[in-house]
Amino acid sequence: MEATASLRSPQILYRTRRFGPRYSIFGVHRMGFLSFESKPHLGFKGHIPIQLSNYGPQRLGARRSIVRASSSSFMEDSSRIAPLQLESPVGQFLSQILVNHPHLLPAAVEQQLEQLQTNREAEMNKEEPAPSGTDIVLYRRIAEVKANDRERTLEEILYTLVIQKFVEADVSLVPAISQSDPSGRVDQWSSQDEKLEKLHSSEAYEMIKNHLALILGQRLGDSNSVAPISKLKVGQVYAASVMYGYFLKRVDQRFQLEKSMKILPWGSEEEESAIKQAILDESRPSAPIELTHPEASSWSSSSFNHDGFGNGMKSRRLRSYVMSFDSDTLQRYATIRSTEAFNIIDKHNEALFGRPEIVFTPEGTIDSSKDELIKISFAGLRRLILEAVTFGSFLWDVESYVDSRYHFVTN
Repeated sequence: MEATASLRSPQILYRTRRFGPRYSIFGVHRMGFLSFESKPHLGFKGHIPIQLSNYGPQRLGARRSIVRASSSSFMEDSSRIAPLQLESPVGQFLSQILVNHPHLLPAAVEQQLEQLQTNREAEMNKEEPAPSGTDIVLYRRIAEVKANDRERTLEEILYTLVIQKFVEADVSLVPAISQSDPSGRVDQWSSQDEKLEKLHSSEAYEMIKNHLALILGQRLGDSNSVAPISKLKVGQVYAASVMYGYFLKRVDQRFQLEKSMKILPWGSEEEESAIKQAILDESRPSAPIELTHPEASSWSSSSFNHDGFGNGMKSRRLRSYVMSFDSDTLQRYATIRSTEAFNIIDKHNEALFGRPEIVFTPEGTIDSSKDELIKISFAGLRRLILEAVTFGSFLWDVESYVDSRYHFVTN
């Protein structure tokens, strides 16, 4: 069974690199959705104290002939675990460690971060020469190139650590999307849904399910149907879901901390139980609930069960917790904190879906006639979205970890 699918652009509010280093995902959860018609288509764990100085990227240059001889097999191996191929010497070195000796990666990352810190301090302590025509311009250009190299190296360290978390979870990332299969379908990868679901807290996963329902709608439980869908818009949904996962992990981390410290707005367990009982009483047919929130239809009595608070109650509590933020706090939590993290999302998305050819009409809208259509099942779409949300969650974790050792996130 085939269906025609159109995907509305996600309502993501963010700035591109042209507009500054802050990237907001405020409003990402109100993203667009898939609409379908049943008619034919007409058109970190602790590091090991091991000395790696003899095996760092600087040694790769001295062994260039060996690297060239093995580069094709190495690129093939690394492409099996991630679609994005790293370019810097440090990135290639860490990729090789991840593929061949993953247990050594934490120590290798620590060493590279120490080197980055040393290089940055040396640049800061270096005195700028007195203005003398072209000399000062050349000096500043060299400093800019070095800063860009450090930024790229940092991006690739972050990316490697994200991929390591997938490897540790025994989850294979979706390879680059291509139509190599004779049937034209692109989702020939194995299902990893169960593994991906377990990587999130129960409260966060309930919100992820709501995120899936908003995108897939009635097709959420339809795993067999295949639909031709715009590759560009699937890529937009993937990127939006990465940023949503980043945002969700950020707020869930704060929620879990306050929950463990018993300082949630709901107070003590007795108060929580009283709230639960009141909601269950009101959810009975004799006492209909007046729902006024835009997403309130998903908070009906069917969302609750009688096992503890129930998954629906957990989702409602986390969602209500997020809604309790003032506008400034919500905006801050809905912002990608660093240029490096945003660049990783951009590059990973491009490696997965390719660089889109976007043509604008005279009216300023995107010309959809130029869209490339791909055939993908709804189970494949669900897998892509779950992976994207998990990628964003891992990105928050590794960004925080690296920033604790090499400060780069701007407050």
